[in-house]
Amino acid sequence: MPAAALTAAVLAGCTQEQLQGWLPSTPGLTNHVDRIVGLWTTSWIVLLAIGILVWGLMLWASVAYRRRKGQTGLPAQLRYNMPIEIFFTTVPILLVMTFFAFTARDQAAIEAEIEDPDVSITAYGKRWAWDFVYDRENKDPVYFEGIQALNEPGTMHIDEDTIPTLYMPSNSSVEIILESRDVAHSFWIVEMLYKKDMLPGVTNHMYFETGDVEGTFTGKCAELCGEYHSMMLFNVEIVSPDEYQAYLDELEAEGNVGHPDESLNPLQPTWDNEGEEEE
Repeated sequence: MPAAALTAAVLAGCTQEQLQGWLPSTPGLTNHVDRIVGLWTTSWIVLLAIGILVWGLMLWASVAYRRRKGQTGLPAQLRYNMPIEIFFTTVPILLVMTFFAFTARDQAAIEAEIEDPDVSITAYGKRWAWDFVYDRENKDPVYFEGIQALNEPGTMHIDEDTIPTLYMPSNSSVEIILESRDVAHSFWIVEMLYKKDMLPGVTNHMYFETGDVEGTFTGKCAELCGEYHSMMLFNVEIVSPDEYQAYLDELEAEGNVGHPDESLNPLQPTWDNEGEEEE
């Protein structure tokens, strides 16, 4: 009880950033975020407690069994201590099994398919940009075709206007279909704390539900895919359902109906450090 009271008092003084283990997210961003944060922070608390126990035992042993003044030779050598050996064999096994069980439980929930999602979006990874195709009920899909993010001329700063943007509505169930046009990529929305591979010839899926949180979030490729991997970025805009629909109407008005041309060479011009355009 004293330990529990002390732990509660310590945690009460933590900031939200500390409570979520410094993970770069917002509570309630998706239905999976709080689950992932809970698994992460609980694991660290348990491991820290075990570490304190082990460090304490090491310190106690070094003090209790230190060489006293006047002692010579080696201390008595204990070859076997069955209770201790059983303890330090079974406890790590139980810890690993427990971590595995909770991880498997949470991963199964995260990977669970959502039947009839409100929104279905196909994300195409290509060196070194993204295409997004938005399915619409009883209508042809609309798409956004991205280009590789460019450096601002003469600098190493990326021109924000050239970063592709993925739109999603708040308070909606979402399916993202993941495809690759060329090599292995990985689709990662940083604040959602989850990423998934995009492999040539393989179709993967991500399912989640957005919450009330709206705003701009960060996306990137998390699999080394070539020279400009670090510039394979995208933004994520979570907006109201009305704004989401307005964006789809805007794509339709621009003529982006159907699917982008998959045969198009995705490589786009970039800028070198002197600001000269190169192919």
